[in-house]
Amino acid sequence: MNEPVYIIDGLRTPFLKARNRPGPFAASDLATDAGRALLVRQPFAPDELDEVILGCAAPSADEVNIGRVAALRMGCGQKVPGWTVMRNCASGMQSIDSAVNNIRAGRSDLVLAGGVDALSRAPLLFSDAMVMWLSQWYAAKTAGQRAALLAKFRPGHFAPVIALMKGLTDPICGLLMGQTAENLAHRFGITRQQMDAFAARSHARVIAAQKAGHYANEVVPIFDRGGKLYAADDGVREDSTPGNLAKLKPFFDRKYGNVTAGNSSQVTDGGAWVVVASQKAVDRHRLTPIGRIVDSQWAGLDPAQMGLGPVYAATPILQRHGLGLNDLDAWEINEAFAAQVIGCERAWASDEFCRTELGLPGALGAIDEAKLNVDGGAIALGHPVGASGTRIVLHVLNVLRRTGGKRGMAAICIGGGLGGAMLVERT
Repeated sequence: MNEPVYIIDGLRTPFLKARNRPGPFAASDLATDAGRALLVRQPFAPDELDEVILGCAAPSADEVNIGRVAALRMGCGQKVPGWTVMRNCASGMQSIDSAVNNIRAGRSDLVLAGGVDALSRAPLLFSDAMVMWLSQWYAAKTAGQRAALLAKFRPGHFAPVIALMKGLTDPICGLLMGQTAENLAHRFGITRQQMDAFAARSHARVIAAQKAGHYANEVVPIFDRGGKLYAADDGVREDSTPGNLAKLKPFFDRKYGNVTAGNSSQVTDGGAWVVVASQKAVDRHRLTPIGRIVDSQWAGLDPAQMGLGPVYAATPILQRHGLGLNDLDAWEINEAFAAQVIGCERAWASDEFCRTELGLPGALGAIDEAKLNVDGGAIALGHPVGASGTRIVLHVLNVLRRTGGKRGMAAICIGGGLGGAMLVERT
């Protein structure tokens, strides 16, 4: 169980902002395009993989086991198993963790693990009333029965149910994810100005990273069926300044809230993959790892406080390895909401929180801002739910390679009251 497990390489599509209509790519298109490009640059053939594991939170009806669909479309052959995992926002991290577990159990040596979602294609549904009316209509056998049903029909039956909004509403506490962010803002005294400043910084850092070429080896350009090129993440905006963001109205609590579309992650389409390998596979294929997966942790917490998931998941890893927050050289905390990331920072800096919630003697301190999301995050890039966990693991390794750092942490909050974290080391 202590066998080293490596990440060899990784690649993702551009993250494409949803624009109130179905995007140009289905989820399996995104997974296939990124996976093919990644496999082409490997020294092994696609059918030499032991398995393909893909995280996806919202597959379409014709892509139910999307991991298998992608594996076959990428040319892995019929004998390579492909399967799908779902842990909401951390589905892409779960795929990597599942690969690690199978490698350490001796079931696999070489795994393609990733995540994908095309949230712009989340369906519009009929209401229960419309479904019941339709079921009665198709069961009706006489003209009289149909006439009676027509008399009962109401125009409101046509009102669509937005599947994405249902998916972003916690069924236990009944809150939208943005409302849980409002809870953290209230709990830790996070102001609207602080949220907007954090969001503006995310955009500024992504823009700087794009101009410096920091995403060049991570993002593969893709073409739609009409030949249009999508070369880069398109949700980032140069005009996302604190002043402009301050003009937006609260979305989740319109009367008292401060969480807006501008200081929240964007609804986005995207896919990402990494190659995960054992030492045996590294030796057999003469692979050059970019990093090693050192440890991982999953945690549960109050669904109404789900944004604190990174704190509950990353802290046990730090304790197991005798590390402080700034003993790491890079942090990637997925930016579901500005209030959520700031809330995590304030939780770690709070004596009371660390004592009562984490069982520590006192506060862990503050992460150096120069180490946290140095190239921006999901507020500017977007959050294709299934893919984000893979993206942050890949990107924290790329930051370590660029800066010469040794250790990094990728951490993510998860709808339903969960947290996930993964400690990696540059090789």
